[in-house]
Amino acid sequence: MRSRPLALPALLLPAFLLLAGCDDGAPPPAPEIRPVRVIAAERSAGGDVVTLTGTVQAETQVNLAFRIDGRMIERLVNVGDAVRAGQVIARLARENEENGLRAARAQVTAARGQLREAENNYWRQGQLLREGFTTRVRYDQAAQQLQTIRAAVDAAEAQVSIAETRLGYTELVSDVSGSVTQRGAEPGEVVQPGRMIVRIARTEGRDAVFDVPAQVKDQAPANPLIAVNVTGQPQIRAQGRVREVSPQADAVTGTFQVRVGLAEPPPEMRLGSTVTGQMQLGTTPGITIPASALTRAERQPAVWVVDPASETVSLRPVELVRHDPGHVVIGQGLQPGEIIVTAGVQTLRPGQKVRLLR
Repeated sequence: MRSRPLALPALLLPAFLLLAGCDDGAPPPAPEIRPVRVIAAERSAGGDVVTLTGTVQAETQVNLAFRIDGRMIERLVNVGDAVRAGQVIARLARENEENGLRAARAQVTAARGQLREAENNYWRQGQLLREGFTTRVRYDQAAQQLQTIRAAVDAAEAQVSIAETRLGYTELVSDVSGSVTQRGAEPGEVVQPGRMIVRIARTEGRDAVFDVPAQVKDQAPANPLIAVNVTGQPQIRAQGRVREVSPQADAVTGTFQVRVGLAEPPPEMRLGSTVTGQMQLGTTPGITIPASALTRAERQPAVWVVDPASETVSLRPVELVRHDPGHVVIGQGLQPGEIIVTAGVQTLRPGQKVRLLR
């Protein structure tokens, strides 16, 4: 006797139909409303104020160096010392130059002795020629010898002058007044001509020196007025204008060195002081929004714009004209007064309802 298969699908069909009828009567789930922080877009009213940190340096620094080589036996100043024009800074050993001067003076003495003999011989040959006891050739030879020895005396005297000058060069004398900022050699070293012995910052003129990012340099207006104060002491302040901009960026930091000439800096703004400078950048036309509002749509910059009537969001491409760490400037794609999302932009989808947090 064969068993008959059970018709399970036929038995279960009414149950499925009953459940389906129950689901059709349930209300749909409420759409998710996401809270977002928003702002109203506003047109840029003016340039931002950028703050930089730098140091006070002399407008002009002078490297003092010996003009001759030799062993330095004495350096009379150190870093931080004030010096005046005409002050002796360092000395070289003098023995070689003193010996050279003595030898040059001895050459002058010998040459002058030869000159006296040549003058006497020339005078005697002239007398003999007038009396007919010598020839014109001998007289001319005496005259030529006198001229040669006179030239030798002049050369020997010039060597004395050179030796005296070299002896004077054994003392390094400052030709400017200022402060010593660096030393380049120590007593006992043999130094070559031109090697920096000390560096002096001249008293006249001070600069505030800043390392400025390329973006800030490009946005700076022409000939800006920069407010400078000692860091932590805002009452010690001065103003200045850009005097010099490095033509090349630093290979490591990518910044440009900018020197600001300070107008009448107070005495408390000393060389080496850390200072803070503030400069207003040029105005960039457009709408400034927080950088956190920026997202992307198909590899293009975009922002979420809120429709106030429906309280839904839409993704709108925009054109950037400037991108700073804290904010961006929109050139096209936004209108003043439009509401944009500034926080939570990565979790939104087009048409999503939102609750506005200002």
